Amino acid sequence: MRLAVTTALTGLLLLIVILELLRRRQLREKYAILWLCVLVVILPVAVYPRLLDGVAEFLGIASGASLILFLGFVFLLLVSIHLSWEVSRLEEETRTLAEELALLRTDIQARIGDHDR
Repeated sequence: MRLAVTTALTGLLLLIVILELLRRRQLREKYAILWLCVLVVILPVAVYPRLLDGVAEFLGIASGASLILFLGFVFLLLVSIHLSWEVSRLEEETRTLAEELALLRTDIQARIGDHDR
């Protein structure tokens, strides 16, 4: 019973944190939706922990705890892959912007140099 209460309280705390980050515009909506979906899964499992054992048994997994560990691992792996993709995209965008800025600076300096003559 303590685990169910702890899990439910943790889920509610995460909900408050996510909503506050959204309110302060420190978390984009697309990521907030992801974490809210996680909470939609966590809260029912917290209230009905035996439900997880039933799902694990149906899938042929030894216990609900094993299922949670596996799903948590897969989820974190997917989040890591997604964030790596985002970082790669942003690095490419930053490089392109830096190149464009260098060309603009060169163009401006050339025009200023022509004016001085």
